[in-house]
Amino acid sequence: MSKLARRMSAFIRVSQPTRLHLFHLGPRRVPRVPCATRFLTERAFQASTQQPSIPIEPRSRSRLLTRSLQVAKYTSYFALSAAFGVLAIGAGFFIHDALTYTDQHVDRVPVSPLALHPERGGPKNLPVVRVLLADEEDEEARKLSDKPKLVIVGGGWGSVATLQTLTRGEYHVTVVAPENFTTFTPLLPSAAVGTVQIRSLIEPLRKIIARLHGQIIHGKAVDLVMSERLLEVEVLDSSGHPRQIYVPYDKLIIACGSVSSTHGVPGLEHCFQLKTISHAQAIRRRIINNFETASLPTTSPEERKRLLSFVVCGGGPTGVETAAEIHDLCQEDIINYYPKICRKEVSIHVIQSREHILNTYSEAISNFAEEKFRRENVDLITSARVSAVFPDHVVYTVKGSDGKITTHKIENNFVLWSTGIAMNPFAERVTNLLPNQVHKKAIVVDAHLRVKGAPLGEVYAMGDSATIETSAVDYFLELVDEADKDKNGKIDFDEFEIMVRRIKQRIPMSESHLEKVRTLFNRYDSDADNSLNLNELCKLLEELGNRITALPPTAQVASQQGKYLGTKLNKLAAQREVLEANFVKDLDEAVSGPFRYRHLGSLAYIGNAAVFDLGNLSFMGGLFAMYAWRGVYWSEQVSARTRALLMIDWIIRGVWGRDLSIL
Repeated sequence: MSKLARRMSAFIRVSQPTRLHLFHLGPRRVPRVPCATRFLTERAFQASTQQPSIPIEPRSRSRLLTRSLQVAKYTSYFALSAAFGVLAIGAGFFIHDALTYTDQHVDRVPVSPLALHPERGGPKNLPVVRVLLADEEDEEARKLSDKPKLVIVGGGWGSVATLQTLTRGEYHVTVVAPENFTTFTPLLPSAAVGTVQIRSLIEPLRKIIARLHGQIIHGKAVDLVMSERLLEVEVLDSSGHPRQIYVPYDKLIIACGSVSSTHGVPGLEHCFQLKTISHAQAIRRRIINNFETASLPTTSPEERKRLLSFVVCGGGPTGVETAAEIHDLCQEDIINYYPKICRKEVSIHVIQSREHILNTYSEAISNFAEEKFRRENVDLITSARVSAVFPDHVVYTVKGSDGKITTHKIENNFVLWSTGIAMNPFAERVTNLLPNQVHKKAIVVDAHLRVKGAPLGEVYAMGDSATIETSAVDYFLELVDEADKDKNGKIDFDEFEIMVRRIKQRIPMSESHLEKVRTLFNRYDSDADNSLNLNELCKLLEELGNRITALPPTAQVASQQGKYLGTKLNKLAAQREVLEANFVKDLDEAVSGPFRYRHLGSLAYIGNAAVFDLGNLSFMGGLFAMYAWRGVYWSEQVSARTRALLMIDWIIRGVWGRDLSIL
């Protein structure tokens, strides 16, 4: 310690009273102390009198408070990130939108004279459209004009699947369709009551076919000249009058769909159908009109009951889903915006010819759907047949357990007819042109989807307009000639195994019925001579064909067939030169095996619930199943545009309800 510090320490080491005396006694003078000395004195005094500090541990926060702060922190991070993401997406959208407003000038577009003035030809001396307007507009179009001409009739599931599978630049593709858009048909019942909007279910065919640089002819196919490979198409001119033209083809795919079956019931002109967008629009107008009229004070109670009576003829997926959607509309929207008496007077009737609705599904699913409809007071009329439809009522008959038939009547102002399919007029025309086309509802095709009786490898059919052959009797002589190695007119077991392999190639759907070959052989070997004579063999093939079930006319089947044909056509285009150089006759069998259907399951909406039939597994339930049903249909949409629109529609329905406007 320095000398000055020791002196200062000695100075301040006095008693408390003495220090008080120093400050308060006067007029005694206190010697002045320099400032530096005073500062050092005060510091020394504080050091000598300060108590030693005891470290105090900070109070620990509670676990709940800590977690709350962490949640608040990460929530703020998420909110800021979300806000930043929304701003970034919004900015990107506006930038993209601004870049779409561009001026494009088209000058001196080359057009072939044959496209402007087609030459005439064919049996009816009609204009033959060999060149289309866009065939020479650029270099890619000129290259495609030399490619094989692929003409697709129809714009449904099968056609779209084919277009999405085809390789670009291999075919000159032309689609002939009465509508220039494709429709997501499974959601038509939802569109019919406003759960989703019409625009969310359609995608323009020109946008789908643009990838292939293909073209559209807006018209309907009416006839076919196979000898000259000409498709007759009916189009409308500028005044709306129909005109016929010929469209040449190298390969033709018929995917024109089907129409509703009438079953010979009179009065179907008073019914609605649900197969197209226009059908859904008409149903929606009628339903809302009925409620508007029923809410008028001048409407009598009897008339109100009739207006609010809805009859659905058919207990399949379309009929069941439509009845469920009408019930949801009444339960979720009508009750909130119309007089309550309108909701109370609503009655929904489902008339089914079989014992159960959804009879193609598992028994558990049928029972679940029936029980749900009964809880919701939907009138299920099973084992009944509609005998006539009138403008204001439906007449149907029911066969009782005693075999007695009784007649009943339902007053109504809305009838939906959904009771099976019938042959499209163009498909019927094709079957009339060909031999051995005896099926009453569709064009018969082989396992490669080639139309039976048409020139090999030129005409294909798929979807609702086609059915794959199930009869092996048609190949009887061919199978015997190929399997009978010793030419003795009998088929022993070794030869029968050869025949079975050939039948599986011809008719893949027979595989499940030909698993136990030895058991099958012994069953029809009536004389136990270890061989089958021609009569025994014919009986075996006939009964085999009767046991094979044809594929259902569903969107799933059509889509898989479309992908199969698209893949096959790609292989044909890639290997055409090699196959032709080797003089291969059956090009289809050379590049691809037969079509094999893979069932992915069936599903149906039954009113804020859904059912799934996955073959050996059935799944049914409430809202969770409904969201799964939505997810499946959302993933099956044609484009990202329709996915976005569909998601928005479901959100709007949940927040603001269905649109009740009459459009």
